[in-house]
Amino acid sequence: MAQDKALSEKIFHNREHGISHLSYNRELAFFDAVKSGDEKAVGEIMLPLKNENLGVLSDDPVRNMQYHLTITIALITRFCIEGGLPSERAYTLSDIYIKQLDALHTEAEITELHRTLVFDYTRRMKRLPKEKVFSKPIILAIDYIEKHLHDKILLDDLAEYLNLTKTYLCRLFKKETGRTIVSYVKNMKIRAAENMLLHSDILPSEIGNYLSFSSQSHFIRVFKEQTGFTPKEYRNRFFANHFGEK
Repeated sequence: MAQDKALSEKIFHNREHGISHLSYNRELAFFDAVKSGDEKAVGEIMLPLKNENLGVLSDDPVRNMQYHLTITIALITRFCIEGGLPSERAYTLSDIYIKQLDALHTEAEITELHRTLVFDYTRRMKRLPKEKVFSKPIILAIDYIEKHLHDKILLDDLAEYLNLTKTYLCRLFKKETGRTIVSYVKNMKIRAAENMLLHSDILPSEIGNYLSFSSQSHFIRVFKEQTGFTPKEYRNRFFANHFGEK
């Protein structure tokens, strides 16, 4: 077969020129360091994308780096999901970075994005509560909640989705997360609202509607309970600081 011939020729060429791929153990050590949130180990193990031990996927240097970074993002995403990062959050972050990568045209830009995303994932993993290992039903419940933050999340719907009784689900969720489902949903909705207030110019009233709060007053009350500020106060206080403005 053509692929077998090409494989044999490539292996022979690499052996003759002393070219070898990165060891599997070192590669695993890098992804495990990201998964465990170990910034120091990541900094020591991480190799630049131009390292010849990573292999040549394209004769075009920029495209070669893009291919390698795409693979890196895919693997980091899956390792982090294994480590407890909610899958919807991990995959969405992956989509964002791959889209950014697609718009880059220089080796320097790709190198900078590589470092940024690796440490972004690593710090997210570091912030995860390591002592908590959730069962599969609770992982699925959290993923469901994250995917439906813009909906009114009903306990009946969640229990039906998981094929569990409401009583058992509530008890299991509280036991593993330390919070009731209602409290957890409120917290996640407010975290989403905080991000929208910081990263967009969407009106607070529109954010409340988007996140399916029953009324604007309800949204303001819950937001203030969680953050100490009204949505308007939060944006006025933190938006400028977030972007380093005076």
